[in-house]
This record gives sequence, C-alpha cells and structure tokens, in this order.
Amino acid sequence: MADGVVKRRGEPGEEGRLIRVGEWWKRALGSEGYERHTVLLIGKSTLAATIAWFISHHLLNAQSPAFAPFSAVLIMQVTVYQSLLQSMRYVGAVGAGVAVQAGLGFLTGPGLLTFLLVALVALTIGRWPTLGAQGSQVTTAAFFAFSTYVSATSDREKVTQLGQIILLVLIGCAIGILVNVSVVPPLRYRSAEHGIRTLAHALRDLVSDIYPALREHDVDEERTGQWRDRAARTEGLIIQARSGLRTARESLHYNPRRLFRRHRGRTSFEGYGAVLEALERVLYQVASLTRSLDQWAGNEDGYHYGPFLERYADFLGSVSEITQVLAALDEDNLINQSAQLRRLADQAQQCRRRMAEQAAHEGLPLADPARPYGVLVIEAARLMEDFQYACDVLQHHAGH
Repeated sequence: MADGVVKRRGEPGEEGRLIRVGEWWKRALGSEGYERHTVLLIGKSTLAATIAWFISHHLLNAQSPAFAPFSAVLIMQVTVYQSLLQSMRYVGAVGAGVAVQAGLGFLTGPGLLTFLLVALVALTIGRWPTLGAQGSQVTTAAFFAFSTYVSATSDREKVTQLGQIILLVLIGCAIGILVNVSVVPPLRYRSAEHGIRTLAHALRDLVSDIYPALREHDVDEERTGQWRDRAARTEGLIIQARSGLRTARESLHYNPRRLFRRHRGRTSFEGYGAVLEALERVLYQVASLTRSLDQWAGNEDGYHYGPFLERYADFLGSVSEITQVLAALDEDNLINQSAQLRRLADQAQQCRRRMAEQAAHEGLPLADPARPYGVLVIEAARLMEDFQYACDVLQHHAGH
C-alpha cells in the first residue's frame, strides 16, 4: 500500500517534468528564441570540438591534443564578430604565455625560481586591458607550457612542444570560427526587439498600477513609495536592452546570413535604437513623476485637485495603451503596429491637453515648486514628446 502511494505521488512530478521538457523542445524547434540558440550553440560546439580533436590527435598525433578542441569551444561566441574578436585576443594571450615560458625557461632553466618568474610575468601581462576576458589565458598557457617544457628531454623537443601549443590553438580557433560562420551563423535580430518589449512591459505594468489609484484618489505614502522603488529598478532593464541592441548590431558583422535575409528592415537598427533611447527618457520621466507623487502623497493642501487627478489618470491610461503595443512589438507586424501607435498617440495628446486645461481651470499652483501639479503637467508633456517621437520613428522604419 505504501509503495502504491509513493508511486502515485511520484507520477505527477515525472509527468510534469516530461511536459516541461517537451515544451522546452517545442519552443526550441518552433521559434527563434533562447532555447533554439542554446541547442544550436551546443551542437555547433560539439561539432567544432570533435573536428579539432580528430585533427590534433589522429592526424597530428599531438602531445597535448586537448588544446585544439578547447580553443574551438572557447571562441564559439554568440556572434561571428565576437568569435573573430575573442579568437584574436585568445591567440595573443596564449602566444604571450608561451613566449614568457620559452624566454625564461631557456634563460634560467626548469627550476622553481623560473616558475615563480613565469607566474609573476604572466599574471602581470594578463592584466593588460587589450586582452579583455582572455587575459587569464596568458597564465593558463604559461603554466601548461612550463609543464610541457619540464617534461621534454631535449631542447629540440622543448621548442617543438611549445610551438605545437601555438599550432593547436590556431587550429582550434580556425575550426571554431569556420563552424560558427558556416553552420547557421548566429543572427540576433530579435534581441533588439526583445529589449524594447521588456522596457515597454515594465513601463506598462507600472503605469497600469498608477492610473487606477489616481482615478480613485487612493494615493498614500506606502503606494507611492512602491511606485518610486519600481521606477528606480528599471535601470537594470535599460542596461539589458542596450546590451541586446548591441548584440543585434554585432550579429551582422562578417555574417553571411544577412545576405540572404529578405526583410529589408532587418539590416538596420537605427529605428530600434531611437525607440530605445526614447523609452529610456520616458522611464526617467516616469521616475520623476513617481517622486513627485511620493513627496506629495495626496496630502490636502487647500486645493480641489480631484478632477485634476482623474484627468491625469485618463492620460496615463492612454499612455498604458501605447506601452501595451510596444510590449508586443513584432517586426513582421510593424506596419500595422506603427499605425496603431500613431492613433493611440493622438488620443494620448488629447487626454494630456484636457488634463492641462483642467489644471488651469481649477486654478492649481502650477508655478509653485513645493507642489506637484506643475511637475506633473510638465512630465506629461515630456512623456508625449518622447512617445510621439518613438511612434514617428517606428512608422518611418516600417515604411522602409
């Protein structure tokens, strides 16, 4: 009986894991996303490593054949451009490490003092900024070279083995680059789009929480403090979005796949870059808006501000509709979405004007820096300037 209970309890978990695995593979096979990129990277790395091992071990009969497959996998970067850049840095780092060992080894011999000097010099060279992330490979190569140097029985064998390390690294890098370029070279067009969607999604969620509270006059210190904290945390999303745009641009460099892309707009990211900059400014302005609300927190100050808050809620509600479209940005549907954004931007402009007219009608102190009304009106105008600019850029981008 107990065994039966355990089995029944285990079955849903196993079934759930199988379902999740199936969904993962479905996403990998059905769309260009993280899952597919992961499968391609693993497959290409395996292929490159196997070819490199075959050449270094079976054809060259090298003493340290693992250098070739290790190098092939190491420079299998997310873009062809990065593969080329990192391979040059890696070869330079390994060459420097081997050169340090060769110079000091033949000068002072294979003793402990030599190893100390090799470590000291290699670690110093590894700090060179030009080598970037490959700086640590100077020390790694120097240590492997020292081990090879100590185990060799003659000067000729020492020179041969040290030179072979450089040769294997060159072979591995060449194979890695060749595989990366020839087998589905990575083309990350969608990473720029994904960054914009992520920012717009965060903005939509924040604005969608603010405007219902303003409409209900439910603005207290706890709630405005939460809005302010959430707006401040978007800085990390901005950094990620910039990185995605940079990766998308890099993926075009030296990539043969871009020659076969039929979509005219996909070879240019100026439009997405401009939209991203506009969204960054919008997020900063929303952060300023939340700070103003947090400092005020709906306290009574002798003015009848209820209708103003309601108008402002209408404005933010229209802004939320714009962010909803941006959060679902799809290059394949950009023409329809840009037309929709243009219409929503016009509606938001009308809401903003009505809000400003309401503030003037109520006689609110817009010029008083100690009260939030003027700041809120100004931020609304700035928000619409940037949203209007983003919509115009996307419409232009979609038309070309």
